[in-house]
Amino acid sequence: MSLETTMNSDTILKVEHLSMKFGGLMAINDFSFEAKRGEITALIGPNGAGKTTVFNCITGFYKPTMGMIVLNQKAGKQYLLERLPDFEITKHAKVARTFQNIRLFSGLTVLENLLVAQHNKLMVASGFTVLGLLGFPTYRKAAKEAIELAKHWLEKADLIDRADDPAGDLSYGAQRRLEIARAMCTGPELLCLDEPAAGLNPRESAALNTLLRSIRADTGTSLLLIEHDMSVVMEISDHVVVLEYGQKISDGTPDHVKNDPKVIAAYLGVEDDEVEDVISEVESLEGGVN
Repeated sequence: MSLETTMNSDTILKVEHLSMKFGGLMAINDFSFEAKRGEITALIGPNGAGKTTVFNCITGFYKPTMGMIVLNQKAGKQYLLERLPDFEITKHAKVARTFQNIRLFSGLTVLENLLVAQHNKLMVASGFTVLGLLGFPTYRKAAKEAIELAKHWLEKADLIDRADDPAGDLSYGAQRRLEIARAMCTGPELLCLDEPAAGLNPRESAALNTLLRSIRADTGTSLLLIEHDMSVVMEISDHVVVLEYGQKISDGTPDHVKNDPKVIAAYLGVEDDEVEDVISEVESLEGGVN
């Protein structure tokens, strides 16, 4: 569903007054933020803060209790994501997503996993199988383009040498990069990544950072990620939003957020009235080190 509304062209995603209630539990409470086009926006917070619930609302897995989620495409077309079924969010609004748990087809090859992501356009080009069976030029052209696109993203993900290997044989970090490459084969304008660095060692995290920066620089795709690894967040993010108990407590640049007393208190698990004490202790320790 598209709409006409006033929205800055630099903003790709606008979440306004989002609330999500499960029975008597308010998982998200009046949450608002914006993600800028071509930037990496990180959504962070302690365990149970509501980050994945926000992702599920954006990508159509949940329908929020209240609020509006607007996706603004490059062409100027806008979509109310909270009113769309999940498959239309992927197909029309061009939002792709990865999950906390890797969801590859482990028995298919690395290349085949990327071709699966292009299944819909290949089916259309094949006339829903008939033209493909008859070997029509339109289908052969589409199949060739799909393979070239898959190889392009395998190169980007540093996996081209593993193209013919089963996806299940890859290391954990390589599987993470493959999942992101597969999502990029759908041509998203907004890529949502749910804890992409989870379980990665430092070398794998560095390779992930390189891939994500490449996606932003080379395609202009906007990235929205949930992440607990603060080294990843602070190194690659342009914008950070912090949730605690379903409410926003900070919103700004990585430097602003990491020095925000409310954020420090949230991660240390202290009450609001103890925030100043925490800051004083931190400053005292830093002074002692210096």
